[in-house]
Amino acid sequence: MYIVKRLLTMIVTIWLIATLTFIIMKSIPGDPFASDANVLPEEVLQNIRAKYNLDKPLPVQYVLYMKNLLTFDLGPSIQSETRDVNTLIADGFPVSAVLGLQSLVIALLFGILLGIIAALNHNRLLDRLAMFLAIIGISVPSFILAPLLIKYFAVEWKLLPVASWGTWAHSILPSIALATTPMAVIARFMRSSMLEVMQQNYIKTAEAKGLSPATIVIKHGIRNAILPVITFIGPLFAVLITGTFVIEKIFAIPGLGKYFVDSIFNRDYPVILGTTVFFSTILVITLFLVDISYRLIDPRIKLTSNKGD
Repeated sequence: MYIVKRLLTMIVTIWLIATLTFIIMKSIPGDPFASDANVLPEEVLQNIRAKYNLDKPLPVQYVLYMKNLLTFDLGPSIQSETRDVNTLIADGFPVSAVLGLQSLVIALLFGILLGIIAALNHNRLLDRLAMFLAIIGISVPSFILAPLLIKYFAVEWKLLPVASWGTWAHSILPSIALATTPMAVIARFMRSSMLEVMQQNYIKTAEAKGLSPATIVIKHGIRNAILPVITFIGPLFAVLITGTFVIEKIFAIPGLGKYFVDSIFNRDYPVILGTTVFFSTILVITLFLVDISYRLIDPRIKLTSNKGD
């Protein structure tokens, strides 16, 4: 019953986001062809607007838009004559997904490791060093870190490619730039959660039974301390795999984020609406899977809702 309710909530959420995005886009004065008003004859502009249903009343446009969504047809791109929105997403999403997954793996591995090291060495040198690195990671935004990585690793030391997308080497620098801030946040979450867990009575009971420190940390400590990190991973995963436009712009990566930014500047309504709905779908599905993963990690958590909720 809980899963059915969540699925219905997901559908309503996606519909609301799609509706709000449509209203916001249509409330902006003008249209994508306003800049061509002084170049093209009025008859030509009317024909172009009719092609994209921009000449119809807003309620009619909304109904057509929702009808296309139900058939998974996101419509044609206004700026690209050869590719529709579905094709743009199909081309850009795999690139963004590969980059995002690599960044997520880096952030998780090093973030969790730093958090555990800091917690197990509380108020000692390793703790202070790990938290110093975390503060640096949070303080330095990715659009500042990315040019620094390019300057030293690509331009001066010539260890990695400067930009573009092709081989695995092209993804290393943007992945590091993307992973730094999430890694720092995960490290702080993991440290705080680990410190709290290691003070619990069941940890002291395990110590009294003579279990080895490694067994206590791995079997009892990390498993319970990682739940707050999973909460953060859900939206982070959705953001990373659907494209981060700043990094994709800096490194000239043909991902979904780049197409989204270009569509905003070009007022390409179908691309803006399509990528927004696609991102929202990925996000709500990811959050749903995070809830399911709670139950797998901690059997004490039940996937049911109270009657009073």
